[in-house]
Amino acid sequence: MKRCRVARDRALTVPDRRYNPHRRTARARVWGMEDKVKKRSHYCGDLRSEHAGAAVSLRGWVAKRRDLGGLIFLDLRDREGVVQIVVDPDHVDESALKRAKSARNEFVLAVSGTVRLRPDGTANDALPTGGVEVVADGFDVLNTAEVPPFVIADDVDAGEDLRLRYRYLDLRRGVLQKTLKLRHEAARTVRNHLSDAGFLEIETPFLTKSTPEGARDYIVPSRISPGHFYALPQSPQLFKQLLMVAGYDRYFQIVKCFRDEDLRADRQPEFTQIDIEMSFHERDELFEVVEGMMAGLLRLKGAELSLPLDRLSYRDAMDRYGSDKPERRFGLELSKLDDVFSATEFGVFKSVLGAGGTIRGLVAPVGGFSRKQVDELTDFAKVYGAQGLVFVKFAGGEWTGGPSKFFSDAEKTRLTAMFHPADGDALLAVAAAPKVALDAMGALRVKLGRDLKLVDERREDLFWVVDFPLLEWSEEDGRYYAMHHPFTSPRAEDIDLLETDPGRVLANAYDLVWNGYEIGGGSTRIHRAATQRAMFRALKIGEEEAKEKFGFLLEALAYGTPPHGGIALGVDRLTMLLTGTTNIRDVIAFPKTAKAACLMTGSPSAVAEDQLEDLGLRIKKVRRINMPSHVYVREIAEHVGKEIELRGWLANKRSSGKLHFLQVRDGTQTIQCVMFKGHFDEETFAAADHLGQESAIVVRGTVKEDKRSPIGFEIDMTGLEILQNTADYPISPKEHGVDFLMNNRHLWIRSRTQHAILRVRHNLIMAIRN
Repeated sequence: MKRCRVARDRALTVPDRRYNPHRRTARARVWGMEDKVKKRSHYCGDLRSEHAGAAVSLRGWVAKRRDLGGLIFLDLRDREGVVQIVVDPDHVDESALKRAKSARNEFVLAVSGTVRLRPDGTANDALPTGGVEVVADGFDVLNTAEVPPFVIADDVDAGEDLRLRYRYLDLRRGVLQKTLKLRHEAARTVRNHLSDAGFLEIETPFLTKSTPEGARDYIVPSRISPGHFYALPQSPQLFKQLLMVAGYDRYFQIVKCFRDEDLRADRQPEFTQIDIEMSFHERDELFEVVEGMMAGLLRLKGAELSLPLDRLSYRDAMDRYGSDKPERRFGLELSKLDDVFSATEFGVFKSVLGAGGTIRGLVAPVGGFSRKQVDELTDFAKVYGAQGLVFVKFAGGEWTGGPSKFFSDAEKTRLTAMFHPADGDALLAVAAAPKVALDAMGALRVKLGRDLKLVDERREDLFWVVDFPLLEWSEEDGRYYAMHHPFTSPRAEDIDLLETDPGRVLANAYDLVWNGYEIGGGSTRIHRAATQRAMFRALKIGEEEAKEKFGFLLEALAYGTPPHGGIALGVDRLTMLLTGTTNIRDVIAFPKTAKAACLMTGSPSAVAEDQLEDLGLRIKKVRRINMPSHVYVREIAEHVGKEIELRGWLANKRSSGKLHFLQVRDGTQTIQCVMFKGHFDEETFAAADHLGQESAIVVRGTVKEDKRSPIGFEIDMTGLEILQNTADYPISPKEHGVDFLMNNRHLWIRSRTQHAILRVRHNLIMAIRN
């Protein structure tokens, strides 16, 4: 038998570059596990009490190490979880014990051993594997690891920029591995459901023609056709319609899409969507397919969906919630107050109504809010274009405070009858143009629901929003734009209005909303060439432009195009809601930052001149005009009312609701910089909240006089660039003594005292030289 085994091992070690994880080679003997480890038998996180007594072979990374002198305990981690390994000198040879003693966090190990129940009183109920441990009888270090830049744990305290820089380490964290596994399960659920419903998965091109679909295209230059470009698809919209023309009456695809647009917490430049299209269908048939798919997805998080889903018209959604993707898991619905104040003498309301505006309001239990809290709500409403916020309390059966003294008794009575307020409630209202009033009150409603903890987090609320307007008017451009896209079909009864009154046309369009997020949108498509041309005319797209950009589609519509429609659902946003996170980057393996950059690979990056030459391209040097000039704090008085750039270090920081107050020092003096949330995207504002003291930053903003400031000025910020965040590093000067500061002199000499000393030294030397 031994000769046979040796011969087999020699045969298996014949040079062969192909990798086979199940092949047993002489490598096993080097590990000291010749007959004990043949291949991985289990994942670490799969072991349970029923495996007690079983021989197992594991592979993974060291999550934690404890050396108790005789025994060594290692937490071994892989994609399924963590299990405790016990290395006992009585069960391994001396060389294996030596290797175990050398193991440190993030070393890659191969371990063989026997599963046993943990001794009484030592079980760890916080872990699924906490009732067992593996007693090693074979052990090897497959690879060592440097000390990682942050602790790899679910509750990591490192900044996001640092984690994105080392994303391959961040992805080892259990919480992200569970998220990506759930994303895989969601994709498999979608594929199985749609395949069972008769849909075919068909791929569409990535290199295609640039067409106007709302956002900017990412364009790709062609080497073979100099001066010509492909575009990466914003969606497969045109191709899936052509597949319907081609007779593939049920199509789906889980596909990458690309949009060059400003980013935020729930948006990325490249995203994944579930694309679905059907021919010869009724809208209800498509809804039934999608609702069944969503029911399967919610089962992944242990929730059951009641079908069919509710349907809410776009008009109702806007009037009641101020949003076409309303959060309905709490009350505080909006009310239209135009009739109540139709004869008002309150000047603000009277002038707005006279100009064709509207008054929208709600009643909430915020009557006890302080003046400061009310001011914060007012500032929040102003972000959405409101000029102010009316705040009137209800106490002792009366409306009091604010502008209530201008309300007539009849108006107060009608408000009471409309809202049935309780003591401690308050009326919040905005008077403005309809869009501004609805946007401001809709956003304020959601804020109050969350701040007051009114949202029922246990409830999953999915529903359809239907009957959207086909077009929306742009005051700035003086023309209509498609609310969804230019291939959306108008309702049959409204087609004639396309030529005479396009603003009144309703679309055969629909959105799917989940807990206040739009997770999908679709429509019945235009399938007649005449209707498509009428749509282009309403959008001010001329015959030549239509032919140039959409000629292939218009041509296809002339060859027996069937009635068809579909929907696209965002995979990233779906996974975000399934996992309960609010940041879309948490559910993407390798996401981009808010500046569409990959910190890990350093993209986007410059390319070699010869590559540009092959493509017939040349980089044009663009001179930046009207950029803020860089100044020192000591020069700030000369720049009042001007936009400037200040570079320095964060001396101190405090926050107040929607404001951050950053004390920034540049070596000459310290100045207060005010950061208002409404002027920044959510990611930048959140990043400022996590800045560590002595972080190197660049502040852009306008200099204002401030008599309360020691230097008489402050900066109203419009931009923030973080050069280095000290919160990303474990070292803080305040936690160390003089020895540390002397060894890290670059930190110590940032202090104002040292700056003053060095300036005196400089002046003394200059005086001697002069």
